[in-house]
Amino acid sequence: KGWRRRPLAAAAHLILGIFWKSHRRGRFFFSACFFEDSNRNTKLHMAHSSQFQLHARARAPPPRGGGGGQLQRPCLLHRRNATRIRASSSSGASIIDGKLTAGQIRQEVALAVSALTSSGLRPPGLAVLLVGERKDSATYVRNKKLACEEAGIVSFGTDLPDTATQQQVIDAVKAFADDPNVDGILVQLPLPDGMDERAVLSAVPIEKDVDGFDPLNLGMLATRGTEPLFVPCTAAGCLELLQRYDVPIRGKVAAVVGRSNIVGTPTAMLLQNAGATVTVVHSQTPDAKAVCANADIVVAACGVPEMVRGDWIKPGAAVIDVGINAKDDPTKKRGYRLVGDVAFDEAKEVAGAITPVPGGVGPMTIAMLLKNTLDARMRSS
Repeated sequence: KGWRRRPLAAAAHLILGIFWKSHRRGRFFFSACFFEDSNRNTKLHMAHSSQFQLHARARAPPPRGGGGGQLQRPCLLHRRNATRIRASSSSGASIIDGKLTAGQIRQEVALAVSALTSSGLRPPGLAVLLVGERKDSATYVRNKKLACEEAGIVSFGTDLPDTATQQQVIDAVKAFADDPNVDGILVQLPLPDGMDERAVLSAVPIEKDVDGFDPLNLGMLATRGTEPLFVPCTAAGCLELLQRYDVPIRGKVAAVVGRSNIVGTPTAMLLQNAGATVTVVHSQTPDAKAVCANADIVVAACGVPEMVRGDWIKPGAAVIDVGINAKDDPTKKRGYRLVGDVAFDEAKEVAGAITPVPGGVGPMTIAMLLKNTLDARMRSS
């Protein structure tokens, strides 16, 4: 039967046609499902995995061996078919442009959401809970809502005052958990003093934990042979940058500076799963400089301004700088400038590729949040 005559059955076949991540040589395949709409005469390729692409081809020919409107058998889109990004460089190290890459991912998410809604399916929904009146948190939440709007993701939000009790916050989380139109829940951190963050975050169901902070998600990431439902957004963004810029990972040596549950630890696990030999550098590591100088890939996520110096970097290494810190600078109108955990001017003269601050990892976090929300929507179907 045609797509328009039996939309529910066709949608069910579409969802069943999507299967999840497969690995080969440490890189992701893309699950995809193809269908034809004879009335619109377009061909939609909906890819769904760690990275995906979606193309609309006007005037595509009807499927071989059948009439228009039939669902086709699923196939794989290989990573080599994905859009690649070349690192830009004026001198020294090539610049890994996180802003450009994040824009590409956000466009891919928007195209996938458009495909859902044009097929009569519900768009993804993301709920953001803000407690308190911190200006930086309010800015982050506003940016996330704007990004959702641009991608076609429905944004839900609840703002609670500093005086809200922990139970009131948990009740707000549970209300979103019970809402079938909400696919992902994000609790903006930090919470006010005296509030148990773990108790609040544990109220988020794992299937809506698009931040990837649930211990079960982290545990599955650390367990060979299992796949987490979601990976923490910043860590996922770091790996995505390396992969989209064709930085070799398998068989390489990597150093991750920092061991937080949000960035350092999951990034180390992602690199290890991709085939790298990983050392985590922390406050008790003897001779951290020597560890980093031996690494082909350095990910700095320690929260110490410009801790990783130029002589810490192996010539030709790839450097991912997660940090963002305010450093006093009287020459600037604001009185400060933003720097990372890497001394950029020194490192760029030695490294083969490096992310800037700002414009590196930062934009990737929101882009991967949107991608996780889309994943949650597809999984809920």
